[in-house]
Amino acid sequence: MGILAKIINWSRLKSPWVLHFNTGACNACDIEIIATLTPRYDLERFGVVLKATPRHADILLCSGPVTKQIESRLLRIYEQMPEPKFVVAVGSCACSGGVFNGCYNVGGGINSVIPVSAYIPGCPASPKAIIDGVVKLLQSLEAKPKNKKSGGKDERRKD
Repeated sequence: MGILAKIINWSRLKSPWVLHFNTGACNACDIEIIATLTPRYDLERFGVVLKATPRHADILLCSGPVTKQIESRLLRIYEQMPEPKFVVAVGSCACSGGVFNGCYNVGGGINSVIPVSAYIPGCPASPKAIIDGVVKLLQSLEAKPKNKKSGGKDERRKD
């Protein structure tokens, strides 16, 4: 990985831009997501910034089940995001369809349309759970250096 690629990766991990999208939720998870961005919980301390356009976003925060009406719009927004892009399903409805699963107009969770990188369960998901999920997603994206001698395995001495 070149120095420019390392700088780009570092900046993405230290300052992710988030797009919030409601796919048909009851708004309980939306209220919790907005509360997460307020000074009380302060998601911005991790560098997370809310953006209004998918063309600038790194992470798509989705709440609610995917309705038939919103399915094509969700896919279009996902395709407009630049690579690498990540999707976080917030709440039981986004994870699996929740209480709306099986309704005539609901197709299921977010993963029925686009790939999901992290799931944050709860009805509604608490701000602390949302912060924990986003931070764990960012930690999992950090590239860990591999030991070349051992073929990628981490060999440690046991004293």
